[in-house]
Amino acid sequence: MTAVLQNYQARMRRVLDHIDRHLDADLDLDSLSGVAAFSKFHFHRQFTATFGLSVYRYVQLARMKRASYRLAYGDAVGVTDIAMDAGYDAPDAFARAFRQRFGQSPSSFQKSPDWEPWLAALGPLDNARSKLMQTNFTADDVTIRDVPTTKVAIMEHRGAPARLGDTIRRFIAWRKAAGLHPSSSPTFTVWRSERRPSMPADYSVDLCAGTEHPIAANGEAMRAGEIPGGRCAVLRVVGYTDNLEPAALFLYRDWFPASGEEARDFPLYCQRLSFFPEVPEHETVAELFLPLK
Repeated sequence: MTAVLQNYQARMRRVLDHIDRHLDADLDLDSLSGVAAFSKFHFHRQFTATFGLSVYRYVQLARMKRASYRLAYGDAVGVTDIAMDAGYDAPDAFARAFRQRFGQSPSSFQKSPDWEPWLAALGPLDNARSKLMQTNFTADDVTIRDVPTTKVAIMEHRGAPARLGDTIRRFIAWRKAAGLHPSSSPTFTVWRSERRPSMPADYSVDLCAGTEHPIAANGEAMRAGEIPGGRCAVLRVVGYTDNLEPAALFLYRDWFPASGEEARDFPLYCQRLSFFPEVPEHETVAELFLPLK
């Protein structure tokens, strides 16, 4: 990649970061073109050509994604407050836009999300962001770390990836009831299958919360386990950590064959260090761990 293209992408990435950081603000073309230091007369076409979305649609989808996360995963926040945060002056206008986008009213989505239309509606946003995701990892980004064994409470997800959101909702509710806040109880995801297995029913993920205390199931299928200690290759990923597949591919396809290391008999896993929408998406942080002998 040439220095000119790198500079161009950096300026566009600066725009996305600014949008994520200022979703509550008036994100007009003049201000965004100024962030990128591009001519306001050409910026809209440049943005659309780069991301496949107009500026207006990108901002609308980013606001709707944050609103949907607050409805699905947050505390019982009122729809009116979420509507205001999404840039709507009235809850009914927000409700109409939300239903048009996701096929459910905000209150219905809050109670029982229908994930298939939600994933489809946000697909263009995820595709746009993937164009500038950090994929240029190097061997210098990987560190070898001796990690301690961590006892965890485990909630298993077995089945279609599209239903993972329901398991995450139950996991969040369980850890709140157990008093295991992410600030004091580390959060891990252990992948026990491919991200896209040939049969969706074979998709397998463990959601884990670190705890030394006895586990009270509270009506959920929880079990005790551990993240084993030992040497690990660690790759830190900053921003848009919904999709860690590019980072995982780098570890397996590029770093591992050239490292001379051997893998231990434990799957790839990650520790999530910050969460959207508590922080803007470009500030979320996760670390990928590849256990080594």
